[in-house]
Amino acid sequence: VLPSGTVPAVKNKQDFIERLAVAEAALANPDEPLISWGYHPDFFGPLTGGEIDEISATRPIIVWARSCHEMILNSATLERGEVTREVHNAFAPSAKAQSNFEEARFWEQGLFAVLPHIASMVATPERLKAGLELTRDYMYANGITIGNEPGGILAKPVQDAVNAVFSSPDMPFRWSFTVDAKSMVANYSDDAQVIAETEKLSSWYGGMTSLAPNQAKLFADGAIYSLLMQVREPYLDGHEGEWMMDENAFDRAFRIYWDAGYQLHIHVNGDRGLDRVLNTLEANLRRNPRYDHRTVLVHLAVSAPDQVERIKSLGAIVSGNPYYVTALADQYSKVGLGPERARSMVRLGDITRSDISWSLHSDMPMAPADPLFLMWCAVNRITASGKVAGPEQRVTPENALRGVTIDAARSLRLENELGSIVAGKRANFTILAENPLSVDPMKIRNVRVWGTVMEGRKLAVGDAARKGGKKASLGPHSGEDRMNFAYAALDHAVKVATCMRSVGGRGWPVVTRRS
Repeated sequence: VLPSGTVPAVKNKQDFIERLAVAEAALANPDEPLISWGYHPDFFGPLTGGEIDEISATRPIIVWARSCHEMILNSATLERGEVTREVHNAFAPSAKAQSNFEEARFWEQGLFAVLPHIASMVATPERLKAGLELTRDYMYANGITIGNEPGGILAKPVQDAVNAVFSSPDMPFRWSFTVDAKSMVANYSDDAQVIAETEKLSSWYGGMTSLAPNQAKLFADGAIYSLLMQVREPYLDGHEGEWMMDENAFDRAFRIYWDAGYQLHIHVNGDRGLDRVLNTLEANLRRNPRYDHRTVLVHLAVSAPDQVERIKSLGAIVSGNPYYVTALADQYSKVGLGPERARSMVRLGDITRSDISWSLHSDMPMAPADPLFLMWCAVNRITASGKVAGPEQRVTPENALRGVTIDAARSLRLENELGSIVAGKRANFTILAENPLSVDPMKIRNVRVWGTVMEGRKLAVGDAARKGGKKASLGPHSGEDRMNFAYAALDHAVKVATCMRSVGGRGWPVVTRRS
């Protein structure tokens, strides 16, 4: 659902292939790349580059999977990007293992390896600008007043392009970036230089954008949407998850930023991945004790009951994505996880009962960047089929409200500046047509955003802008809008795995995003 209209969902693989073919035929320039985002192999079945060649073997076509952690390329894309078998053989071992040249599929570290070859096809300055403007309007319509993207951009020309839109004084919200520690430790072999270069990044920002001070993003295991998270018990079909960082690189990055006093935000999805993160956290606490470190466990899709108390004892906090339950619990009960693990995903109920601070994020575009909708997901845990998954993991509307306001601010060490309406804090908040704490919990998602107050500016939002206008056509225009939105949300191929998190005044900060 975009400000430009609502794009109907793809229903199956044949529907996808047909709509991709229509989009290809609609492009007048035979050299213009065609990019699609959102194909989900665990819903629609496997897809290979050879199948995309049947649509066109001469026009570069890139299918960016729903997880954002995987791409499938046709032969024209490989050729234009000069991705040969020899190039693939020269990938680092982990990247080569996380790719399949014959099927032209690249995921996790394999995707990072192939991106430099195809980035010019995936993103252009024009697409970036259009995508940022669409993203700005979308988030504003949903009442967001400030956001943060953990794992921020590390290409200055791209950040300059983002700043051209997001730093403008008329922006309806502020946006900050958290450094991508994964890339920083890969770029610099000297530990002191890692921190020195991190601190230099603050000069890249200005106006309404900024670098989150003394915060860094790390990555543990793979994505939930690609069922590549690391899990204790095997997947139903026996396949194994992936690591986004090799263990020695993860340990080094954690130690460097921990010793420098940074707050760490860590992408982790599976219970085995969580074991690695908690083991590393405990080892560093014993080696170099720190008080109130607030290490943030981002996503926390699959976890075990024994890990909840360990999270509490180690002083970590959680940023959860409740939309996983809504979107995935039904299918993952049958594919990948099985009923028990699928129904208990994002166990916010257990975390609340253990008095662990938690907030919500959308990981846009993994979920809509809509705080009211995320509240609805956490409070009701309604799946796509209308079932309640893990009723014991539901939370109260008040807890969910805190998860997109004061506790979201706390996750970024901004609770003294944002997150509640208190004298001395920024006057950023959202004005709603109804009280989400008193309406029927099933109607929270339908509460209308009247507008926001942004540091003294009263900004009204129309209902049509928030919920989308008339139903969009299936033509190229609606598809382009959708892809422009995905481009901006995904840093336009400069970095794939980030997780935006929005926090805002008492009203509606929320957690947006990728990993």
